[in-house]
Formats: sequence, structure tokens, C-alpha cells
Amino acid sequence: MHIESIEQLRTLYAPAKERARLKQLAAMDPHCRRFIELSPFVVIASSDATHALDASPRGGAPGFAKTLDPHTVVIGDAPGNNRLDTLENILAIGSIGLLFMIPGVDETLRINGTARLSCDQALLRLFDAEKNRPKLAIEITVTQAYLHCAKALMRSRLWDPSAQQDRSVLPTMGEMIGSQIGTQGAPESQEAMLARYRNDL
Repeated sequence: MHIESIEQLRTLYAPAKERARLKQLAAMDPHCRRFIELSPFVVIASSDATHALDASPRGGAPGFAKTLDPHTVVIGDAPGNNRLDTLENILAIGSIGLLFMIPGVDETLRINGTARLSCDQALLRLFDAEKNRPKLAIEITVTQAYLHCAKALMRSRLWDPSAQQDRSVLPTMGEMIGSQIGTQGAPESQEAMLARYRNDL
């Protein structure tokens, strides 16, 4: 049996508790802003005009994402693979979701809102300390902000050193992509790939 209505869905789950409902804020409070200040990693969710979805990781030193005021987050666009999925989706739709993480902290921070792309030099100067100054910044207007409970990260043991996998459990990135796209010849080694990436960071 498939669930096809909210009424069916709600027969399986109790109503959300008051705490879960009230924790959603219309702007970032000091706790949210402090969380972002300490976070070195965020996943950005967006969609294009056909509703095709994308989730893209972004990272940097803690504080790489800047909060200018309770309603504004700015993320510099660091060098990537130039697919520009997130940036093109922002141009097409503008709705965006962010999931911030802090290593060692099982709670996460969820931010929803709208985004636009900016080449404003005042915004880009916020990233002058970066090795590669971004060409543009993603400016997010926050409409929802809430701290997410620790259960998912506790279940996954994401930060538990004993749960870490050795990189050798998978083929190298070069081997996997070579297999996927049919590249001929010897694949790039993991060591060579990491050395190349370090030059681009």
C-alpha cells in the first residue's frame, strides 16, 4: 500500500510536539548565527524550473558562511567543477535550503529561504582572506531557521572515530568515474587527485 494523502500519512505518526513546532523561527537568532560561525560545512539544496532537485556540499574554514544580520547569510562561491548546478538553479527558481554541520556536534541547523547571486564588491570583500577570492557570492534571505535534533547523526555515528571507513573500501575517484564514463587508459591515482585538489582549494 502506498501513502497518497496527508490523512493517510498522519495515521502513522502522532502530531508534532509543541517544541518541534515552536523551534522554527522566521529569522536567525544568536544561537543560529553562532552555529553558522562555527560550521565548516553546509549542504545546499535547490531545484530548477522543472523541479529537478540538487543537493551540493560546500565547505571552508569555520565561518566561511557569513551572517550579516538575522535575515542574511552570504556564501562565497569557491572553485568547483564548473557544472554550476546550484547557481543555475538559483537563477531559475531562487528557493534554497541549507543544512549546516559542525564536526563533533550531532545537532544540525536548517535554513530555508530565497537566494540571489551577487558580484557586489562589498560582499566579495568579506572573503578577502580566502586563498581564491570568489567571483560571486550567494546571498540568502532567511525565511525559516531551526535547529534539528541529534537523532540522525547519533544513529549514523557520523563523528565517531570507530565508525570511520578506510578510503580503500571504495575504488579511487578516478577509477569510479573512469568506469562510469568509459575513460580509456590508466585512471588518476587518489594521491594525484588530492594533490591537484589542494592547488585549487
